[in-house]
Amino acid sequence: MSGTRDAQRARVYDAEGLVRRMFERADEHGARTVELHGSHLTLPIERRFASVESVQSYADKVLSLNWVRAQWDRATVPIRVRARSGALAAHYEFDTGVLAVPLHTGGTAWALRELVVLHELAHHLEPAGADLAAHGPEFCTRYLDLVDGIVGPEAALLLRTTLLGCGARLG
Repeated sequence: MSGTRDAQRARVYDAEGLVRRMFERADEHGARTVELHGSHLTLPIERRFASVESVQSYADKVLSLNWVRAQWDRATVPIRVRARSGALAAHYEFDTGVLAVPLHTGGTAWALRELVVLHELAHHLEPAGADLAAHGPEFCTRYLDLVDGIVGPEAALLLRTTLLGCGARLG
């Protein structure tokens, strides 16, 4: 990732927070249908992970998918998942190919979930040497493509609409 100003980082995080809460409510109440701008969507199940090893296995499987490898050259570059203790956020270290996830924050394992892992994999798939903002339009499109192809089109529609509603640009 580059030193380009990350002007829409807060917008992306705001949108993700809204989407995560919608998935959490669906899980808590067993009601998977939500209304989005007059349309009814049935939210798919978002995978949750129990350990660093399960996140590693999932990330390896995503990066080995034929369509992912066909779309992004960096899908062939392996990543390593490690625990990040005492932190409030997951992050991706581009130079070392490390995805760091907090295991438990405030009694929850909020980062051990599919949308968070796909967010970090979208960082990994950024073209090497690109001078792009970390959460810029290109990142948002990679992230949406991953969510659409892996979680499902309903989740991608919800995320896309929420990103746009929070003022994030796609590209």
